[in-house]
Amino acid sequence: MNGGTLEPTGGPYEAAILDLDGTVYLGDRLIAGADDSIATLRERVGTVLFLTNKAIARRRDYSEKLRGLGVEATVDDVVNSGWVTAQYVRETYPDEEAFVVGEAPLLDEFHEAGVETTTDRPADLVVASMDREFDYEALDVALRTLDGGAPFLATNPDRTCPTEDGAIPDAAGMIGAIEGVTGETVDEVLGKPSPRMIETALDRVGVDPERCLMVGDRIETDIRMGERAGMTTVLVLSGVTDRETIDAVDVEPDFVLDSLADVDEVLGERA
Repeated sequence: MNGGTLEPTGGPYEAAILDLDGTVYLGDRLIAGADDSIATLRERVGTVLFLTNKAIARRRDYSEKLRGLGVEATVDDVVNSGWVTAQYVRETYPDEEAFVVGEAPLLDEFHEAGVETTTDRPADLVVASMDREFDYEALDVALRTLDGGAPFLATNPDRTCPTEDGAIPDAAGMIGAIEGVTGETVDEVLGKPSPRMIETALDRVGVDPERCLMVGDRIETDIRMGERAGMTTVLVLSGVTDRETIDAVDVEPDFVLDSLADVDEVLGERA
């Protein structure tokens, strides 16, 4: 049985898209009550899709992690920005080699998609992502690649990633460094809140956006994406966003919860 698909018991929502880091878990710790709330969503709503901007692991890694935390999930229940970016490059630049600033799981996604990659010489395009071994050499290769007007892509725009020990730098650090050195601005970001990610997620759940919940902890990506698509947006305060941040951003979530454990407040609203 697919971990994210059950027959719903009725109601206005037919699917729920959930962020992972800061929403379902922090580091290796499940957020209290998240497992029960996911079970509730599957029972009362139906399809649950896990959608993450992190490209430092593969979809199967996320599904295995969820199962290890007590949340049933298959590979098909997870979409991440690395996989979406690899599919996009394969379709848009089928015969070109990508210089990838990223970690081994992202390179694996590209190789599985049939995209040629390099990490040490100029190529036909640049893909930037979170890379905890990012260095001067990578900046130099990116500069030489983009000097000829090559496309500049990124997996996701996140500045930080939430962990149990606090926030750590995410892909925006690598993107910003490359932009600063080259004078070029990234052409396309494939992760949340991009149109490509919206299209991919909605295609996976197979429902109209107004019948879908978007739940996440990052207002500028998760909630902005849901708002753009016309989904019901649910901001949880268990990750990177606090109440002060809400007032400073031009995005207004439909619901604000302390954590996913309070999802009954959303379902009860329109039951």
